[in-house]
Amino acid sequence: MSELKFEKAMTRLENIVEELERGDLDIDKSLEIFEEGIKMSRLCSKKLNEAEAKIEKLSKGKKGDLITELFPMDDKNEEQE
Repeated sequence: MSELKFEKAMTRLENIVEELERGDLDIDKSLEIFEEGIKMSRLCSKKLNEAEAKIEKLSKGKKGDLITELFPMDDKNEEQE
């Protein structure tokens, strides 16, 4: 099974929230889609963290020339998973 794209996972997560907010589901179905929502949330978070790691920022080197640096990873995000 191919990995779900961020946009599709986010759309599904939004739909799940709407379904749960309506409040017309029985408890078993609510739990089922809540679990799916947690998976979608984790997937989106993972994708955002991966994207953040790839972002490069421009800064000036010692000679005033522009250099690229890898975007620093935030250790706090990794601890939350």
